[in-house]
This record gives sequence, structure tokens and C-alpha cells, in this order.
Amino acid sequence: MHKSQILFYLIVAFLVGVFVASFLLISQTWILVFLIFAIGLIAVSGYRRAYSRRGLLAGAILIATVFGIIRFNSFNLDNSILNQFADVEVGGKGIQVILNGYVDNEPDVNGLKSQFIFRVMELVVSDKIFNVNERTLIRTNSFPARQFGDRLSITGFLEMPQNFSGFDYIQYLKNKDVRTIMSFPKVNAAHDTLAYYELEFFERTKISLYKKIFGLKDRFELAVKKSITEPYAAYINGILLGSRQDIPQSIKDAFNKTSTSHILAISGYNITIIAESLLAALVLVMRRRRAFWISVVVILFFTILTGASASVVRAATMGLLLLFANGYGRLYDARNGIALAAGLMVFFNPFVLVFDIGFQLSFLAVLGLIYFYPAMEMRAKKIPEVAGLKESLLMTISAQTLVFPLIIYYFHQVSLVSLLANVLVLPLMPLTMLFGFLAGVGGMIFAPLGRAIGLLVLGLGTYQLEVIKWFGSLSFAAINVSIKWFTLVGAYAIIIFVIWRLRRNK
Repeated sequence: MHKSQILFYLIVAFLVGVFVASFLLISQTWILVFLIFAIGLIAVSGYRRAYSRRGLLAGAILIATVFGIIRFNSFNLDNSILNQFADVEVGGKGIQVILNGYVDNEPDVNGLKSQFIFRVMELVVSDKIFNVNERTLIRTNSFPARQFGDRLSITGFLEMPQNFSGFDYIQYLKNKDVRTIMSFPKVNAAHDTLAYYELEFFERTKISLYKKIFGLKDRFELAVKKSITEPYAAYINGILLGSRQDIPQSIKDAFNKTSTSHILAISGYNITIIAESLLAALVLVMRRRRAFWISVVVILFFTILTGASASVVRAATMGLLLLFANGYGRLYDARNGIALAAGLMVFFNPFVLVFDIGFQLSFLAVLGLIYFYPAMEMRAKKIPEVAGLKESLLMTISAQTLVFPLIIYYFHQVSLVSLLANVLVLPLMPLTMLFGFLAGVGGMIFAPLGRAIGLLVLGLGTYQLEVIKWFGSLSFAAINVSIKWFTLVGAYAIIIFVIWRLRRNK
């Protein structure tokens, strides 16, 4: 067996361990039993040469699985200190706590209210100080405005979030590594209170870097608004920066009904299309490997510009993986690359595997483009290419085939116009994003230049939004469908079998 295959199996085993631990509480006793069994299996295999390779591999796989369980349990325990003081009452009153730390994301402002994620470095309860490193959600007034990196001291009562109206709000926050909330607390600047903690070098560097990044992002977003009229400016900022707060609700509803919401999110699927289009254009004028590295640099810059949040980094990683597969022509390496990327993401945050829907959809979409698309492309050779429609259609089918069952499972909705809407809109996405980006940069340099380029974006944006709004207005655009977990498993078993047969007969 090749070493790369062994690496693939070990990473998958680690992911399986995290997956199991996400649903089952596995005690230290059972973990120890599994480890002893794995070590024993390896030891016995050393004496029985006939079974040495299989035994060693089986033992290593079991150890990797146990490591996944240990990693999830350790991460789960490290992020549960604040939970102990949430919804706790003494004498009929809640326990008031003081949280010292800094704002750890861009605050979400909605009218007179705002909310932001707060990185708690120090917890003070009844004059007792605990050193922590957890995140909580703070709901407060929008004035005074808060910014990323602001060091604050917050006094209030911690609460556990609750689900509402069929929405799994608890899981939504857990995706962001948040388990507690605090509503309308007393907020003071840290220098006005007694805070004992000191930020480490990494935290200080992160805050300084991200402040500059978010400052650049704000300037770019403002330049787009000055260069392009609404709602098209909001649309461009949505597809470039993931900013959706200024997009009218009616347009958001149309995107949902047509299953084109991925366009407004910085998803692996979205960046993959950009990466593919960029690479295809560059290989016309230069060598493939040089075009590959230029595309990598562009995606890294794009990632920084959008704020380098966890979701954007994940999406960029997925896009870069597909670039590597096509830029170097190594489909086999791409499989290991995706497994390695998933393993690293899950290692740093084990919650993403089960609790982050975006991670799952991005991962499956890229898998569809890598494994399903080549087989379909070969069988569609006789179909003529017309203005990129064939390629867009095949890419859409490839990606959506793998995410389709999961979308039904989570969102209980099927769009009957999704395929056609995506085919009509996606071919123009690279041009829309390119000219939108140039309009923003041009507007930052010279306002009339931004407005001139914005005229091109206006035409592209008008066409795309009108197509999506028209399809979204149809009475049969979407229907409600629900499936159980065993149906989901069965659907993916069928999809995997079909892909295996297609690739086998290639």
C-alpha cells in the first residue's frame, strides 16, 4: 500500500473519531480500553509476519480514531467554563460576573441594537479571578460603536441560548465557537476597570493585523457604494465581501427560493468557480504552473480583503485545493489534499465537522467538482460549448448533486428552478466579481474611475438580480420536503456508488 493511501486512511480515521465523539460521550475508561487493544494488535502483528502489515495498519487506524475522540473531548472541555455560570441562580437571583477581554469579530449593527462576539480572557466571579479563553455573544445598544480589538470589561448575567421558531440557534452559535450569551450588560473600556490579564504576543499581533484588514475592507465597501447604485452595490459587496446586511429582504428571499444563496456567501463553491475561471483565463497567456501560483496569490489577497474569518479561510482552502488538482493535474493528490485540509480544520476546531453546515456544504461541493465533474465532462464531449453554458451546467450539476441531500435535510426545502437559475447566472459571476473588485479599487483611488467601471457592473448585476428575482417569484419555485437521517445516509450511499461506477467505466 502506498504511503499516501495510509495517510488518507489515518486522517479519515481521525475524522471518524471526532464524528463519533460529537454524538456519544465516550469515557476515559473506554478510551483506555481502545488504546490497549490497538497497542496489543500492533504488538501481535510484529510477531505474526503474515498479518503484520494489516495488523499494523488496523492498529494505527484505531489509534487515529481514538486520537479524534480525545481531541474532541479536550476541545469540548476547554470551552465549557463560562457554561458553569450561565442560568445559575442563588437565592432567586442570577450570578453576576465580570468578563474582561476584547471584541473578536466585526459587530453586527441593526438599527439601535448591535451584537458582537467577545473573547473572554478573564472571568471574575465574587472577587475570584479565572483565566479563560472562550467566546461569548454580547447583545447591546449600537451606541457607542464597538470595533474589532476593543478591550472591554463587561458586567452582567450569562445565559444559555435557546432555539426558536424551528431554528437551531444553539447549533448556529456553536458553529462560531459560542455557547453562552449576555444581553444588555454594563460595558466599560478595560482601562477604566481592574483587569489583570495581559494579551500574549500572538493575540496582540492578531488584533493589530485584523484592525488594518477590517479598515481596508470598510474603505473598499464604501468605495463600492459610491461607485454603484443600490441595490447593486449591496449585491457586489455581498459576493465580494460576504456583507449581506444591506441587501433587501425580498432579494434574499429570491436567492433562497432559487438555491443561489451560495453566491452571496464566501463559500468553497463560490471561490472554486473564481479559481477555476481565473486559472482557465491565465493558461491562455502563460504556463499552467505559473498561472496556478498567480491564482493562489489572488485568492490569498481576496481572503485577506474579506477579513480572513474562519468561514472565508475554509472556503479559500477548498478553492486552493481544486486549483492544485487542476493546476498540477494530480487528482489522486487532490483526494489526500482535501482529507488533509479537512483534518487540519477539524483538529483546530472539532465542532466544525458536525455543527458547521457551511463546512459540510463547502466540502461536499468541492468533492463533487473534483470527482463527479470529470466523469460528466467526458460523457458530454459531443455536446457543443455555447458561451460557457455547458461547463457552467456541468459544474453546477456536479456540485449540487453532492450537496442536494444535505440541503433538504437541513433546510427542508427543494428549489425546482435552482439548476436553470444557476446556469443562467453563474457564467457571468467571474466578470461580475472582477469588475466589482475593480470598481471598488478604482473608487478608492479616484472616485470618477470607480463610477465609470461601476457602469459595467451595473449591467451585469441588473441581469443577474432580475433573473433571480423572476425565478424566485414563480409560485412553484420551491417546495417543502423533509427527510430523516437514514434517508440522508442512503442517498449518499447511492451517490457514492454512482460516482464509483462512472469513474470505473471512464
